[in-house]
Amino acid sequence: MKQKILVVDDEPNICEILFYTLVNDGYEVLCVHSAEEALAKLSSEYSLILLDVMMGGMSGYKMAETLRNGGNQIPIIFLTAKDTENDMLTGFSVGGDDYISKPFSLKEVSARVKAVLKRQAVEEVKPTNKFSYKDFSIDFDTKDIIIGKETVLLTKTEFELLEFLVKHQERIFSRDEIIDHIWQETPYITERTVDVHITRLRKKLGAYASLITNRSGYGYRFKLMES
Repeated sequence: MKQKILVVDDEPNICEILFYTLVNDGYEVLCVHSAEEALAKLSSEYSLILLDVMMGGMSGYKMAETLRNGGNQIPIIFLTAKDTENDMLTGFSVGGDDYISKPFSLKEVSARVKAVLKRQAVEEVKPTNKFSYKDFSIDFDTKDIIIGKETVLLTKTEFELLEFLVKHQERIFSRDEIIDHIWQETPYITERTVDVHITRLRKKLGAYASLITNRSGYGYRFKLMES
């Protein structure tokens, strides 16, 4: 059965180009021109959303936030002409899985769609275990993160990044090593993407943000603070 992709963009020409590209790649595609229409048409049959950020009415960021707040974890790739670090931070913070800047190459779109869907489909076999430190706990099976009495909500990529660092405590990983592990199936990932995700992850960890440290010129590691 073909995987279904929902394309949401208020520019008909872009929708048409993406439609034919993705259909040629073997997907079933529906194009809509507003976030409101997308929310009305979206169902569990869809495997991924290509979502424009700037649209009339509800923005792509707001739509993504609405889906995530409602518990819908369908992969989202943002399409946007905006390419600042703050824009990337916003996209990842509302639950985006990837971010493609306009103008884009169709080969890049195809590659990123394939990579995100492959990551979503792969079920990694992990041993049953947990991490705990003071009132900070992680259940690697249920993907639950608790700080104090609050549940911390992470995107799939953020969780995988935290899990990787926690399970290799004390070791410093370069940005390239992190990319090879977390985004190994995703082309066009830069060191800046790593920094953006680390920034978002630290913010969500709150009082425990300092557990993820950076050694200038080397990379990142997860290091417990001495009591």
